[in-house]
Amino acid sequence: MRNSRIALTAALGATAATAHAETDAWNLLEQIQIKELVTETSYEVQKTYPSNMDTIGKDIKISGYAVPMYPGDQVTELLLVSDMGLCPLCGNSEHGANLQVTLAEPISVIDESQRIVLRGDLIPVRDPETWQAAILKNARIVTQ
Repeated sequence: MRNSRIALTAALGATAATAHAETDAWNLLEQIQIKELVTETSYEVQKTYPSNMDTIGKDIKISGYAVPMYPGDQVTELLLVSDMGLCPLCGNSEHGANLQVTLAEPISVIDESQRIVLRGDLIPVRDPETWQAAILKNARIVTQ
């Protein structure tokens, strides 16, 4: 059995504020508790979410560095990391949280070297077979 206080560690999981209050979205993600239960015959990932995630996770702003999840001319899904120095895609095994983002509308280009701010709905991923804990859905780029 393993316990972890990481928000997302899916092979695909800064400072920000919500429209509701001054809330750090990365801090909200870090409050998600993950417990991995492994036996000889079963595997389960139990996730416990902050009680207020459903309300303050709506229309939330979050900043970070984004890379497209899939190649192509039109980008609809991104992987957002809080700090490029801790990027899981850059070979750092001690990476920080990352977040899958689904955009409301496709974009044609993204500068992976620039921090961006996104606004969307932080939705829990309740699948008991993945460590991925949340997805930012219906997101729009606020600033680049």
